[in-house]
Amino acid sequence: MSIRVSNVTKLYGEQKALNNVSFEVNSGEVIGFLGPNGAGKSTMMKIITGYIPQSEGEVEVCGIDVRTDSLEVRKKVGYLPEHNPLYTDMYVREYLLFVAGLHKAPKSRVDEMIVITGLTPEQHKKIGQLSKGYRQRVGLAQAMIHDPEVLILDEPTTGLDPNQLVDIRKLIREIGKEKTVMLSTHIMQEVEAVCDRVIIINKGVIAADQKTSEMQNASGTVILNIEFDAEVSLSGLKKIAGVRRVQHVEGGQYLIECSEAKDVRSDVFKFAVQQNRTILQSQQQKAKLEDIFRTLTGNAE
Repeated sequence: MSIRVSNVTKLYGEQKALNNVSFEVNSGEVIGFLGPNGAGKSTMMKIITGYIPQSEGEVEVCGIDVRTDSLEVRKKVGYLPEHNPLYTDMYVREYLLFVAGLHKAPKSRVDEMIVITGLTPEQHKKIGQLSKGYRQRVGLAQAMIHDPEVLILDEPTTGLDPNQLVDIRKLIREIGKEKTVMLSTHIMQEVEAVCDRVIIINKGVIAADQKTSEMQNASGTVILNIEFDAEVSLSGLKKIAGVRRVQHVEGGQYLIECSEAKDVRSDVFKFAVQQNRTILQSQQQKAKLEDIFRTLTGNAE
């Protein structure tokens, strides 16, 4: 067991950022840790890495208690925080040599990380001269330089262009074959492409914990993307049998979440006739992870 979180609560004054959170992560898993802003993702990651203490509960990394043996935990963990802290006056290679020295890692590891993270053409530049995407690569390199057993990545692909995204996703998948990777992101396509399992947290509690494929298949939900020639009654759409939730996108466009067991399209057509509206387009598809996330975190009407 690489990570064990048991009944963890975190208080900031009277605000409860985490409320009795429990989960376990095995070696070789790539976990997507998802949630809306303020849900408690970064707080949980900071606790796992020993950056801040929990108020209640227990956290173990590779069998080591985070609270009682924080330094040993940090030897096992590579951490890329949401706001990537770097020494911008240092050169890329100089900085990575400095970090390697802190971890007593061999200098050869610096060369390896520069190649793996695609920093070769930028290694002799000052970090302050780099684009946001390349700074993120430097952060990834420092997180992995001591060959940790567990990688905690908070928004690791922020600022990367589409080509860089492909490279970093591939890198994370490769790392995940041998190590435990826990990453947070708001990009659902990234989770679908990289993660074996998804943990969704909302308002400080776990809302879902399931394999990515199983979560999508078990939702029993389809999404009807429909556009009328003008706005229609939102409450009227919600009353149609089989409709679970409705989101008004803009103008006459609506996303209708409905049960897979009932095809609501004929009833929606009848509703359009009653409203004296024309359906301009209609497309039905299996619910994506983004739709499931929106449902579990309450971001649909």
